[in-house]
Amino acid sequence: MNSFPVNNVLFLADSYKLTHHKQYPPGTTAVYSYFESRGGQFDAVCFFGLQYVIKRWLTGPVVNHEMIGQAKAFYKAHFGGVDVFNEGGWTRIVERHNGYLPLRIKAVPEGTVVPVRNVLFTVENTDPELPWLTNWFETLLVQVWYPMTVCTISREMKRIIGEYLYETSESIDGLPFKLHDFGYRGSTSVESAAIGGAAHLVNFVGTDTVAGLQLCSQYYGSMMAGFSIPATEHSTITTWRRTGEADAFRNMLEQYPEGVISVVSDSYDVYNAVSNIWGGELRDRVLERADKGCLVIRPDSGDPCVVVVKLLNLLAEKFPISKNSKGDGIKPETIGNILESIKIAGWSTENVVFGAGGALLQRMDRDTQQCAFKCSSVVINDETFDVFKDPTTDSRKRSKKGRLTLERRNGQIVTIQEGRGDPSKDLLVTVFENGRLKVDYTLDEIRARAELDFVQEIRNKRHRKTPLADTIMAAEVAA
Repeated sequence: MNSFPVNNVLFLADSYKLTHHKQYPPGTTAVYSYFESRGGQFDAVCFFGLQYVIKRWLTGPVVNHEMIGQAKAFYKAHFGGVDVFNEGGWTRIVERHNGYLPLRIKAVPEGTVVPVRNVLFTVENTDPELPWLTNWFETLLVQVWYPMTVCTISREMKRIIGEYLYETSESIDGLPFKLHDFGYRGSTSVESAAIGGAAHLVNFVGTDTVAGLQLCSQYYGSMMAGFSIPATEHSTITTWRRTGEADAFRNMLEQYPEGVISVVSDSYDVYNAVSNIWGGELRDRVLERADKGCLVIRPDSGDPCVVVVKLLNLLAEKFPISKNSKGDGIKPETIGNILESIKIAGWSTENVVFGAGGALLQRMDRDTQQCAFKCSSVVINDETFDVFKDPTTDSRKRSKKGRLTLERRNGQIVTIQEGRGDPSKDLLVTVFENGRLKVDYTLDEIRARAELDFVQEIRNKRHRKTPLADTIMAAEVAA
C-alpha cells in the first residue's frame, strides 16, 4: 500500500530541470518566482490546495544521501549515460540543511477570493548557493492549479444555486447541501479524487468522495468535513427486475425507516415510478415517514430542464405541497439553466439537490484559469534585477516584474510590482520557510474566508443553524 510511484522529491520536476543549475548567469545567488491565474473562465479564483502540497512533499527533512544516490543513477540512465545531475547541490541540502529545503513560500491565505492577474504565492531560495532550487519545484507547485480551479468552479455553482435559493425560498439554510460530489469514480486517480474532493468541501458539505474527506482530516484538521446518506444505484434496483421495482423501493423504506434516503427512480420509466409507485402504491408509506426523514427521488437521465420540472409537477399531483412567502415562482451543462426552468415552472429551489461527477472534478485543465509560474527577480553579484517575459506573439503572457506584494487599495486587491509595495500591507503570508510549515490553516478557517458575501450577510443577521435532516430537500438532479 506504500508503493506510490514517486516518494523522492528529486523526482518531482520535469526532466529538463536537471540541467538548469548550470544555466543561470555566473554570480546568481537568488531566484524569486511567483504563481498566478492570468485569466480564464472566471474573473476571480478561490485559492486552495497549497497547504496539502507543502505538507505532503516539502515539510521536514525530505532529502537524504540514499535518495541522492537513487536519483543520480536514475538520471544518468534517463539522459543516455550523460551525468547532468546536480549531486553537489542536493548534497549541500543534506549536509548543510539536514535535508530541509532552504526555500521561503509566501501565499495568500487559503480560501481567499482573488481577482485574476494577481500574485497568489511567491517562492525564493534562502541559501545563496542554491538559486536553482526555486524553480526546481515549479512542476510540483504549479499543480495547485487543480484544487484551486475545482474550488473556484464549486464556489461559482454555489453562488448560482444560492442566488436562486434566496430568490425562491424563505431560507438559504440548505445551501451547503445543495451540490453533492459524486466525482470519485470519474477522477484520474485516488490522489486526484482526494485533492478535488477536498476542494469542493470548501464550499459544500455533501460528498461521496471519501478520499476528499480523508485529505481534509489529515491536512486541514477537519475530523468530518462532509456527509452522505443511504442511496441506491441502478444495480440495487434492477436486480429486483422490472416487475419488482416497487418492491425495491419498498425495501429502501423498510431498511431505512428514518433519516434522508435517495432512490434512483429512472431504471425504466421515471414518470411511472413517480406517479404510480411513489405516488400510488407506496404513497402512504412515504407520507408515514414524512417527519422522520426526506425521500430524495433521483432522476438520472434525460434533459434535467425538462425531466425535473415534470417530476415536480407529478409529485404535486400525488402529495401535499406548501407555498412559501415568495410564491411558487420559483442540459446538464449549466446549473443555472436547470434552476431557471424550475423557477419558471413555479417551483422553489428548495425542492432540488444537485449531484456532480466528472464536471466537478475533471472537466478542466491548467488553462481553465491560465495558471503560470514565472521568475520575476534575481540577485546576481549582490545586485537585484527585475526580470520578466514579454512575447511579441502573445501579450497575454507578459509576466510580472520584480518582487511583488498583494495589497488592498481603494477596496480592490492589486499586485504591486518592482518592489514598490508596502510589506506591512502585504496579504501574502509566509507559509513555509526552510523546511518548516509556518501556518496551518483549518478547513473551518478556509470555509469562512471563501463564503459568499451575501450568504455571510444573511447568516450574520440570523445567527442560527439548521439540522442536517431538515436541509436536504425533495429531489436530486444528477449533473
